[in-house]
Amino acid sequence: MSIYRPELHFTADTGILEAAAGTLCDDSLTPDLPVWHMFYQYKFSPDEPSRWGHAMSEGNPFDWVECNDAVVATGGETQVRAGSVVAARGGVDLYFTSVTQAGTSIQVTRAEDLSELCEDIDDDFSVSSAFQRRGDVVSDAADFNRFRSPCVVPGWLHNEDRDQGSAGWLMLAVAGESDNPQVVVLRSGDGDSWKALGELEFHGEPGFDAASESIVAPRLARLRDEVDAVIYDVLLITLERGGRDETFYLVGTLKDNVFTVVTSAQPVDQGHDFSRPRTTTWTESARSLDQRFNRTYIYGPLRSSGRDADLTEEKNWETGGWAGVLSLPRRVTLQNGHIYQTPAPGLPDAVEETRRAKMWTGICDIPVGSKVVAELLDAHGEPAAVITHCGDAIELDRFDGTPARAELAEADEDNITIVVDSSTIEVFAGGGAVVLSSRFWPADGCSGIRVRSHGDAEIYSEWRRGH
Repeated sequence: MSIYRPELHFTADTGILEAAAGTLCDDSLTPDLPVWHMFYQYKFSPDEPSRWGHAMSEGNPFDWVECNDAVVATGGETQVRAGSVVAARGGVDLYFTSVTQAGTSIQVTRAEDLSELCEDIDDDFSVSSAFQRRGDVVSDAADFNRFRSPCVVPGWLHNEDRDQGSAGWLMLAVAGESDNPQVVVLRSGDGDSWKALGELEFHGEPGFDAASESIVAPRLARLRDEVDAVIYDVLLITLERGGRDETFYLVGTLKDNVFTVVTSAQPVDQGHDFSRPRTTTWTESARSLDQRFNRTYIYGPLRSSGRDADLTEEKNWETGGWAGVLSLPRRVTLQNGHIYQTPAPGLPDAVEETRRAKMWTGICDIPVGSKVVAELLDAHGEPAAVITHCGDAIELDRFDGTPARAELAEADEDNITIVVDSSTIEVFAGGGAVVLSSRFWPADGCSGIRVRSHGDAEIYSEWRRGH
């Protein structure tokens, strides 16, 4: 196994992993040991069309087994790109972007029985017979064209009282030219026939120039705020700025095509490499319904840009024949209008089962002016990256001249969790208020995490996992 291939972060066995498409968690049969289904956009080689891969993990979202592909290009298609995964009517619908010479449209393919998704695995990972295409569901309309990148969620029965449940479906999709994209909101009663409600508008200050910025990969999650107990819409967006992707979240309520802002745009991840996250959907079990709005899980590709990324420049492409990594699954909750991200349950035990991954968690007291410094050591004992927590900020420096830095609020807890998994670093700080993710390639792999306190900083307790 390549020293750069992560053991816990999801990668394609062979080829280029371009994007997460969506995740489904099925706890309908075994609530305590759910089955996770990961769908992702990848290609076997740079010259081949993109397709949707599929993998499954039982009990936790770290131990993936490859299944047959879910969607491949057919007919006149040149690509099938990422979209949305929806559990509906006992099965699963995959909404994806179909690309032809004439343009793009949104299509859907369906599997009627979740238990059949991984029954026909073969060596060449051809398309699974469990999925049956149903064709176009959104194509050019009078005011919008080139629909792509769909996000589908249940609609509300009564938007003013969200505890009454859902009815029908909502879709956020990108339309228009790639250099001037529009986010469009659509509605459907059955998931097949869709009506455009209009371009997404913001009521209140969104925290960015909505008129001039390019919004891509919109995603919507619903979370109940742990402080006021209200169910809010959490809008995840990616802004293309100077050749880089910057991902933000806004908290508010979406009614028709108007998003009323409660919390303006806040960064999702402030490391070097995180882009275009996708959300998780659950099957409609009693347990899932009871907990549906308490938390969600998100993933995102660990890279600095989406559209223009050349993943064959990664060091592991030439040496291992693979490229592209997804972040660890992040458990997301909402507190007082802000999201908190923590590693998914089961990660410490999963780290212990690996050969090279390492995890350090510290509960600290770090007065401003003091610091706790964690050095990530290569195989020769030399620092390959340094993480510094100085009380009011945390910095991740991988020695490339551009350290990543995030501010911390005075009320944020002085705790740190660092996960190193071959060529990936993920740092969680402030009780999950701040996350920094980056790729790096330490010489001959990472041999350990060396932590020291400076000044008046104290490490009250710490835990280590990994060999």
